[in-house]
Amino acid sequence: MTAGDMGRMDIDFPNLHIYLHNVPKSFEVFGFTIALYGVIIGLGFLFALFLIANVAKKTDQDPDIYWDLAVYVIIFSIIGARLYYVIFSWDSYKDDLLGILAIRNGGLAIYGGVIAGFATIYIFSRVKKCKFLKLTDTVMPGLLLGQVMGRWGNFTNREVFGEYTDGLLAMRLPIEMVRSSDVSDLMIEHMNGANYIQVSPTFLYESLWNLGLLIIILLYTKHKKFDGEITLMYLGGYGIGRAWIEHVRTDRLFFANTKIPISMMIGLCCFVFAAVAEVVTRVRLSKVAVGGTEAVEDREKEADKESEPESEAIEGEKAQKEMNNEIESENKE
Repeated sequence: MTAGDMGRMDIDFPNLHIYLHNVPKSFEVFGFTIALYGVIIGLGFLFALFLIANVAKKTDQDPDIYWDLAVYVIIFSIIGARLYYVIFSWDSYKDDLLGILAIRNGGLAIYGGVIAGFATIYIFSRVKKCKFLKLTDTVMPGLLLGQVMGRWGNFTNREVFGEYTDGLLAMRLPIEMVRSSDVSDLMIEHMNGANYIQVSPTFLYESLWNLGLLIIILLYTKHKKFDGEITLMYLGGYGIGRAWIEHVRTDRLFFANTKIPISMMIGLCCFVFAAVAEVVTRVRLSKVAVGGTEAVEDREKEADKESEPESEAIEGEKAQKEMNNEIESENKE
């Protein structure tokens, strides 16, 4: 290794002056190799479940419902995330079908997991006769927390990074530790004979974006106007953030025979759908509120009209009594 080169397992953030030595991708327990990627994903699921249960309790729901739901969501979300990745990376697996099962090496696409998760929650809501949108609203904070943590699994795997940058968060990785398909010509151009590439840490961008979105959602939850609003906030907030980040990444998945990034298009569509659905729903709710107010006012007017004859009759009776009293007093005199 020449002067200025990096150790094989090192990771460097030069502009932050942070140099990490010997960052492992895995460790061994009783002879078994355990990938850090899988450990971090697993911890992400666990912390997500505790957060979901806490949100359920605070919104007067039974947390046990979500523990039951978690069993199915975890299984089918992982399957969905893997299938999505494999389908859009088929050239990498068509000659190695057993490689499809090697998820410890990465290759889980979040949108595949989200789609499968939503489908699982919908079926669960029909079987258990629960409100689908209330379930998804409660799950969204946990999903975001899982994503915040899960992206650090990509960090240990040396994946999910973007084009060359010399910005504040620029990251350096030994070129031998990354997939050759993720290395761009611009990265190679800036190597200048070194054994590392300098990249945009898009895993970090997304983790920080999701953390910000999670904080906003947790603060807003008690103010939500309708079931499904938190879900729309997730779809719109994550969608627009992912679309921006996807533009920087070099490991994008594309629609067949095109240069159109799949996740960027899905993210933009989610953002547009969420924005339109939010506006339409709020307009409908405001109309219902106005209509309800007008109905109340109409009922009050009708009640006033009905009470008018009664009031007149009461006044007449009072006047008649007064006349009778006057007559009686005159007769006494």
